[in-house]
Amino acid sequence: MTLFDRVREIALVNSTGSILSWDQETYLPSGSADYRSAQLSYLAAHAHKLATSDDFLKALAEAEQTDDGSDPVRAANLRELRRESDRSVKLPTELVALESTAQSAGHHAWIAARKASDFSIFAPHLEKLVSIALEKSDLWGFAEEPYDALLEGFERGTSTAAIAVLFDALRKDLAPLSAAAVAQSAPLELPPEPYPVEIQQTFNALVAAEIGFDFHTGRIDTTAHPFCTTLGPRDVRLTTRYMESDFTSSLFGVMHEVGHGMYEQGLPDADYGLPSGSAVSLGIHESQSRLWENQVGRSPEFWEKFYPIAQGHFHQLKDFPLEKFLRHIHRTAFSPIRVEADEATYDLHIVLRFRIERMLLNREITIAQVPETWNDLFRESFGFVPPDDARGCLQDIHWSMGGIGYFPTYTLGNINAAQLFQAATTIPKISAATAKADYAPLLAWLRENIHRHGGTLDPTALMKQATGKPPSTEDYLQHLRSRYL
Repeated sequence: MTLFDRVREIALVNSTGSILSWDQETYLPSGSADYRSAQLSYLAAHAHKLATSDDFLKALAEAEQTDDGSDPVRAANLRELRRESDRSVKLPTELVALESTAQSAGHHAWIAARKASDFSIFAPHLEKLVSIALEKSDLWGFAEEPYDALLEGFERGTSTAAIAVLFDALRKDLAPLSAAAVAQSAPLELPPEPYPVEIQQTFNALVAAEIGFDFHTGRIDTTAHPFCTTLGPRDVRLTTRYMESDFTSSLFGVMHEVGHGMYEQGLPDADYGLPSGSAVSLGIHESQSRLWENQVGRSPEFWEKFYPIAQGHFHQLKDFPLEKFLRHIHRTAFSPIRVEADEATYDLHIVLRFRIERMLLNREITIAQVPETWNDLFRESFGFVPPDDARGCLQDIHWSMGGIGYFPTYTLGNINAAQLFQAATTIPKISAATAKADYAPLLAWLRENIHRHGGTLDPTALMKQATGKPPSTEDYLQHLRSRYL
């Protein structure tokens, strides 16, 4: 068995776990959670055993020794497999299984805690997950602080210090920008509900297909927290949630997840499981979702084409002009909920989470102090305190899944999205097409410059190759000023 055959075997195990996780989020009966936890724990431990076995490590070493560097994709695969292997072998299989069990238990405790708006229900589970995260950080090693080791797993090649510098600078510009946007916003409510879920599903699917999502290799389902997951080559699953009072909530959720899904559909099928067939980082992945949700989905050009179609689906929009509708989707307000935040205020939510995660890992606060710290930092950025835990420190799924270090990639995604869209639309053919809401040339450009490379380049190198410069806040801030000020 060759090295790449072994990698594909591990991908089979991991993708089987992904199917069980997807089912857990969509259709699993509530009384079946314990056995599902055992299943996921077994698969996670088995995949880890395969990736750290003597046979795998021997095959990797032999492949490295015989590689002559003539095939750049093969060389990149070996480089990234070595990077992943060096991290994997530092974690005992028992710890991987323990983390999987803790994540499943934590997820169900989080659901109960959010429903009751009671952080104390989730607190012992978060304590366990943070303890495991710290143990992993110690085993991996880090340059300056534990957060470095966790961040590397989501956004390789960066550091906590670099993110902190970027976020501090961004926050200085965002604070007055968001305040000005909120002050001059004139929100306008949509005509009265209901916007039936069945009609929303039809309209969402139409939009998803029009912008390029392939329903022959993907589907959309319903869950409490929208997400995209890949269950294998040519099997991409999206989810969203619905509000009958506002059809745009599910629509923008779908466009966001479609961005993720089209990235997955654009990766080389034949390389599934290999770095060259995998997304390079969450910051790049998020750039794809935010670009389609915001740069495309909230643009006047998009709605000049799709608003008449929406009016045909939702009868109450027929006498509601496009100008008023655009005011509705461009409204800004300081919301306690991250996933409901507008573009102009969204990143303030991410900076808050980044600060709290660092505090936890640096032991500057205890688990019990999370709600109080959350509320204090929220008041500092937004001027008020969330009304309860459910709309405060319990609103996100990430900590229950052990995703500490994940949140910064959302803001990196916003920055990358604006920079990629700016670079693409400097090309006359793409600019002319997007002005008419024809997005095939834009998707083709993303396929060529981002998707096809998989994980063969580091995120910064990929952005520099695609846009001519490393990631910068310049295009993102200009986008926000242009749209909201």
